[in-house]
Amino acid sequence: MSDLRNKRRVSRSIDGFTVNRRGRTIGLPSSKNSSTRMQNTTSLTTENMKQRSSSQAKATLALTGESRSFQDPSSVELTRRTRKKHKVKQPKAWKKILGSAFLVFLIASVSVGGWLGYKFIHNIDKVFGGSPFSNLEAFFGISKVRGETQGRVNILLAGDSADDPGHQGAQLTDSIMVLSIDTRNHKAFMLSIPRDLWVNIPGQGYEKINAANEVSGFSSPGLPSGGMGQLQQVVQTDLGIPIDYYALIDYSAFRDAVDAVGGINVTINSPDPRGLYDSYTNLKLSNGAQTLDGQTALNLARARCDAGAGDVCYGFPSSDFTRTQYQRQMLLALEQKASSVGVLSNPLKIANLSDAIGNNVLTNLTLSNVLRIDQLTKGINSNDIYSTTYQYGGTSPLLVGEYVYGQDALVPAAGLDNFSQLQNYYNQLTAEY
Repeated sequence: MSDLRNKRRVSRSIDGFTVNRRGRTIGLPSSKNSSTRMQNTTSLTTENMKQRSSSQAKATLALTGESRSFQDPSSVELTRRTRKKHKVKQPKAWKKILGSAFLVFLIASVSVGGWLGYKFIHNIDKVFGGSPFSNLEAFFGISKVRGETQGRVNILLAGDSADDPGHQGAQLTDSIMVLSIDTRNHKAFMLSIPRDLWVNIPGQGYEKINAANEVSGFSSPGLPSGGMGQLQQVVQTDLGIPIDYYALIDYSAFRDAVDAVGGINVTINSPDPRGLYDSYTNLKLSNGAQTLDGQTALNLARARCDAGAGDVCYGFPSSDFTRTQYQRQMLLALEQKASSVGVLSNPLKIANLSDAIGNNVLTNLTLSNVLRIDQLTKGINSNDIYSTTYQYGGTSPLLVGEYVYGQDALVPAAGLDNFSQLQNYYNQLTAEY
């Protein structure tokens, strides 16, 4: 068996082609023709070696990429035979189908992405100003934001009904709060400022703080112009809260944003077993977990339960303080839903959310600021953001109700214009959150 294997190995030439098996086996030379046969054998051996050397050289040069021509016809024939032996395999039918399907998917993805990208950039320009090119550059050059060096960034958030022409006092900011971010320890808190807080608005006199946004002609160095600049000045001066940025949001932005993400989940926890009811906004909700659409969420955000104004209501034991509690809860629920996989993976929802923000938000934040703040808040879970307001009522209130100049208002418990306790409360929050 071993002899047979050896014979097979011998019968195969160096370049991989099998020699003619019918060729003669050369035996020992006879005395008569020994000289002639030896010469023929030597000549044959030399010729075979030339052919083999030529074939090997040709194969080596083909592998190394060199192009050198050979005049040896046998070498050319061997090259042709080699090409015939190593034919390129054609791809199977299923591979062609898979490739075509992937191409269609890619084209569809690019089409959707282009449409979504256009809406996104268009709305970015409306909210943050600038041009498409300058805003796109923000993705590649994000710089520090105000307050970051000091370790805390404060954003003043306010909501009005400027988009509702039939609403009296449309410029009044019935929702006011501060989002405060600890950039070093990755903590944050939300502090609601009661709309009925009695303050002295420069150039306008004593008013509720929600009237500050009506001062359209405000202008002061280092502050935004218009009503939000006036509101920022009051918050900084009276409440001792430094403000880095602001965002003014109208009713439509909140309602449309909630609808864009498919509704938000909140928990109604009213001391009244019937839940919440307010005739002013036509709101009625039972206690427990609820999923709110945009209009219902807006009704809850606006519900005031003001019996003095003729409202019929129940479930708001602290009136505006109860309302601001639900406002903060809904904002956090909106943030959670907007950042969920179900929204981020849905181009239509992203486009609708982009439209809601683009059409109804006024801010001095730039796109670069937003991207940097997003980086700073990556380590903060929205469930861990502390939600609070100034204590009203109880044994140690910070605010008390007063009837001032014919209006029901809230004044500091320490006395009119004495905001020291409110300032101390903010400092306590920054020390803990």
